Amino acid sequence: MAAARAYVLAHGGLESTRVFTRIWLALFGEWPWRLVPVVPPEIVFLPPSSPLSLYSFGCWARQTIVPIAVLRALRPVRDLGVSVAELRSGSARPKPPSALSVPGLFHLFDRHVLGPYERRPLRAVRELALARCAEWMIARQEADGGWGGIQPPWAYGLMALDALGYPLDHPVQKTALAGLDGFTVHEDSPDGPVRWMEACQSPVWDTCLAVTALADAGVPGDDEALVRAGRWLVDEEIRTAGDWSVRRPGLVPSGWAFEFANDGYPDTDDTAEVVLALRRINMAGADEVDKKAAIDRAVAWLRGMQSRDGGWGAFDADNTSAIPYQIPFADFGAMTDPPSADVTAHVVECLCKEGLTNVPEVRRGVAWLLAAQEADGSWYGRWGANYVYGVGAVVPALVAAGLPADDPRIVRALRWLTAHQNADGGWGEDLRSYVDDTWRGRGNSTPSQTAWALLALHAAEVSDSPEARRGVEYLAGTQNPDGSWDEDFHTGTGFPGDFYLNYHLYRMVFPVSALGRILGRT
Repeated sequence: MAAARAYVLAHGGLESTRVFTRIWLALFGEWPWRLVPVVPPEIVFLPPSSPLSLYSFGCWARQTIVPIAVLRALRPVRDLGVSVAELRSGSARPKPPSALSVPGLFHLFDRHVLGPYERRPLRAVRELALARCAEWMIARQEADGGWGGIQPPWAYGLMALDALGYPLDHPVQKTALAGLDGFTVHEDSPDGPVRWMEACQSPVWDTCLAVTALADAGVPGDDEALVRAGRWLVDEEIRTAGDWSVRRPGLVPSGWAFEFANDGYPDTDDTAEVVLALRRINMAGADEVDKKAAIDRAVAWLRGMQSRDGGWGAFDADNTSAIPYQIPFADFGAMTDPPSADVTAHVVECLCKEGLTNVPEVRRGVAWLLAAQEADGSWYGRWGANYVYGVGAVVPALVAAGLPADDPRIVRALRWLTAHQNADGGWGEDLRSYVDDTWRGRGNSTPSQTAWALLALHAAEVSDSPEARRGVEYLAGTQNPDGSWDEDFHTGTGFPGDFYLNYHLYRMVFPVSALGRILGRT
């Protein structure tokens, strides 16, 4: 604890914390609510066309902002009986941005307009806004009791509704509290039982990648394990409209979410990978009819979710505004959901495998990918670490779209890969590459990142090259006796530069896919 305190003080103390930390400190009376940036609950009234409407934010930010707006307006405090005053450094608060800048203007607006309004809001308007926020949250509560399948809006939602007077035995609150058990991991330690919450869960993503890996390894498409997985995936298709429909109101609902229950927020990435997996499964009778119908609906939905610039974001179309990043509240990284190379590549590959190589959406997607290629030949990986993930996703997509392996853009990407192969034959990229370009493609070798590189080499028909052989030897040499691989580093990305994920199946599914394809199974 002494070492932790020394670290905090050495890095500026509580005065250098960011908004989310300050909200928690304020909830416990350790930070003044007046020094937390204002997000007025009246934001719920802004029409979707407004530059700062809820739908200008990415879905994860949108779902978190609403309950935080309620908490900021009501300013509840729960005394813990302890203080963290010893973590204050006594340093001055950081100076706000220059008033001549856009962020500076928003800071002035926060201080001189929103701040005074928060102290004396229009009572009728404020009460209506709080009620509307409650309605907005309750309408989006999932079957498992949570919001968005992720921890932040779940925790803030419980607190916001409590502050609004919803008792813990209210059906919404009871369901939310009960659902937390499904996100709670119980472990034993030398000091006794330990409980901790997962940030999110990924059963759909895990299942479709596992199906693809098994098929790549030669498991027949009518194998009972694949058929059972296929039935489960088909049943998980979302047939109701979510927040994505605000930007695409005429689009027939379909798609898959990341989690067990997140019907309001299917994403294009999961949907593309589920379709790629389902097409590898041979189902019979009514199951096959249902599968094909689900694929057709999903393909139409994916085509309709393309952004105007030709790329695909994960959860929304055209969620690209720069304005949300300018407000004082926005200090935690990803605020919007613009198209990314990895998601766009997965969608392009999916559509091409469905025989749609020449449709306008694919041609525009390919153009977007080619324009997004970095000067060194790589692609930025938004949802996986990082440029190795980007190259591993984009090269197979471009080949599926008809680019020959000797196309200069693909050659440049492969040259980048081979230049970043480690001496042990594997590939690895440190998460610091998101904030420091000197780490691009550099890091300790991992099974998943090595597999991503091999998948690109296989797609470009150079899987018999010396680099590919060394990559295969790395995977073979690091495999455990039970068939698994160890992976100590996080290779999944939540928010670049802020939040990362350890997908426990990545170390298995991607090596199995890469080895299966290279060994000629597919």
